Amino acid sequence: MSVRACSLTALLGVLTLAPFGQAQDLAPRAYVIPPVNSNALTWSYSFSDGSVSTDPIVPVIDAHAHFHMLSLSYFHSFGLLGRTSSITIALPYVIGNFRGTPLTSTLPAQAHRSGLTDARIRFSMNLKGGPSMNTEEYSRWSEGRLLGFSLTVVPPTGQYDAARLISLGYNRWSIKPEIGYSRHLSNWILDSYAGVWFYTTNNRSYPGDSLLTQKPVYAGELHLSYAVKPRLWFSFDGNLWVGGLSTVNGVENTEMEINSRAGVTVSIPLKGHWSTKVSYSLGAYSTIGGDFQRVSAALQYSWIGTKWR
Repeated sequence: MSVRACSLTALLGVLTLAPFGQAQDLAPRAYVIPPVNSNALTWSYSFSDGSVSTDPIVPVIDAHAHFHMLSLSYFHSFGLLGRTSSITIALPYVIGNFRGTPLTSTLPAQAHRSGLTDARIRFSMNLKGGPSMNTEEYSRWSEGRLLGFSLTVVPPTGQYDAARLISLGYNRWSIKPEIGYSRHLSNWILDSYAGVWFYTTNNRSYPGDSLLTQKPVYAGELHLSYAVKPRLWFSFDGNLWVGGLSTVNGVENTEMEINSRAGVTVSIPLKGHWSTKVSYSLGAYSTIGGDFQRVSAALQYSWIGTKWR
């Protein structure tokens, strides 16, 4: 393989991981307790744009990506062992453009992709402070301290082609156990999460059948939100993720990821069972991966029971 091809491969390998990296999550109020049999359908859109920081050994400059993501998710809560639990399933679709210039050439390399990326399944269970409750019991309940556990699984359902320089899917499983703590003080809520992403091997990464492995990524989030009234709230959000050294065919990257994001989120109730949520975030610090500005909006329809209201 030529020097230019190697450079391009390394660049797009970073781009493949960066835009859709799960560690970039910013999810305020993820452990808030609903009554059992709560349901929600959410349609969301986000636009991300920014530079990509590559490993110092990669001879690439001006790496950049911008992409649109559409997602449909379904949420359902239920009681398990007397505790409030829930499951969320999300199906995302991505349209993206990626570019970068190898140092061995004055011409930028470009790629356009559109299609399904990997789905996401999240199971959550309250461990303390949130017993399973029906709507009548929930109306008498006062939230204080909450301690919860979640397990997120990302199966390799996205589009992937080992013969192409960049794919929308990872072609591997990703699993994230996480502990979440929430403290309610009057109208203020402080949320903090700590988790770790584990990855299986991708044995068909570009070029051809290369063997890609990645060490765990340790991730944390912190959110401070203020509830004006039910479903009307805003939050200040931040996260940090560290680790993720990757190895391709036994050759390990020289620098691990140390990245963080900061942002704001606003949730606004609409008529009836409808609500909307808008957020903005940007990269606060980045070593390896995407340093993006991101704007997102979501429309949600929620109801309680087995039938639509």
